[in-house]
Amino acid sequence: MSDLYLPGLENVVASETGISYLDVEKEEIVIRGYDLIELAQQAVYLDVAGLLLDGELPDDAGRAALQASIVASYGLPQNVRAILHLLPAHTPAMDVLRTGISALSSYDEDLDDRSPEANRRKAIRLLARVPQIVAYGHRALTKQPLIEPDNSLSYSANFLYMITGKVPSALEAGIFDQSLIVYSEHEMPNSTFTARVIASTQSDLYGALVGAVASLKGTLHGGANEAVMEMLLEAGSEDGMEALIKERLAKRERIMGFGHRVYMRKPDPRALLMKDALALLAAHFGQPDLYHMCVRGEEVMRREKELHPNLDYYAAPVYHLLGIPTALFTPVFLAARTLGISAHVMEQHAHNRLFRPRVRYTGPRGLHPPITDQLLPEREEDEEA
Repeated sequence: MSDLYLPGLENVVASETGISYLDVEKEEIVIRGYDLIELAQQAVYLDVAGLLLDGELPDDAGRAALQASIVASYGLPQNVRAILHLLPAHTPAMDVLRTGISALSSYDEDLDDRSPEANRRKAIRLLARVPQIVAYGHRALTKQPLIEPDNSLSYSANFLYMITGKVPSALEAGIFDQSLIVYSEHEMPNSTFTARVIASTQSDLYGALVGAVASLKGTLHGGANEAVMEMLLEAGSEDGMEALIKERLAKRERIMGFGHRVYMRKPDPRALLMKDALALLAAHFGQPDLYHMCVRGEEVMRREKELHPNLDYYAAPVYHLLGIPTALFTPVFLAARTLGISAHVMEQHAHNRLFRPRVRYTGPRGLHPPITDQLLPEREEDEEA
């Protein structure tokens, strides 16, 4: 056995996949052969859904069929809704999502069928219902009326509508759709790896997704977009943004929204796309100051730490302008990533090998337990023996 130890499995290749790849040198995110940024600019989320689940981009008829399948799967069971209403008002949004998905699994007739066809059906149902859990859960805990899906809206427009209660404009829906695409798949982050580890035991898609939710809840994986928005609101202005970042850097605090384990000193291509989207939305809503604050923060971090923004840095103010509550930023991220995680679970089930790594032991050896009189009594010999 090799004793090679790489903390955090950094740069360890854990799986072979035909789903996606981060080509850092070419600054390209490859999704089944396509550039993710080009997909976000030229396709819609349902196109990417077809690509990830079926292996190829759908044509117009295929996209319509996918939309129809999702619409047919809208609607949460009444008991799942009741569970969301019973949760305490202080329940974190990611815990609401985790609970909702877990409860939902009991209503899927294909739960324990791991065939590609059954897994695809489950993925479609999850694409339909996870956004509802995100929206319903928040509205249930904040005592707002639940908003039912509008079958006439596109997938992304309907998701945004269920959260905000307002039918989005074409610009708003288009930018939100772009954000869902760039969040949809990103090779092997912790949450996807968690899902694949769970799936490798032959557990079901829902269980793997629940594990991914728990992973994404951790502040070192998800939550950066929420922290970015809180920082922007605290800063309040361009000068305030620069002063706040410098103050935190002086205290050796981490500035969320910058740097990435894989990209390191390279720009995150998704952040550049969302930066352009923020410029459009800020102009649309007459709030250019928010855009300029973000640009100032980017400049400060590049100058002081030579770090580039990641997707979360610009996605946060985009979601803020779209009217999404800050507490839902990470659940929306997970709803978008449900697509990629489903594709990875399907691939894991199709070409499975149970994950079972080893450790480098650093504890003591050669210890012996103390003598104790609590041992079991010796067995008496049979008198006739």
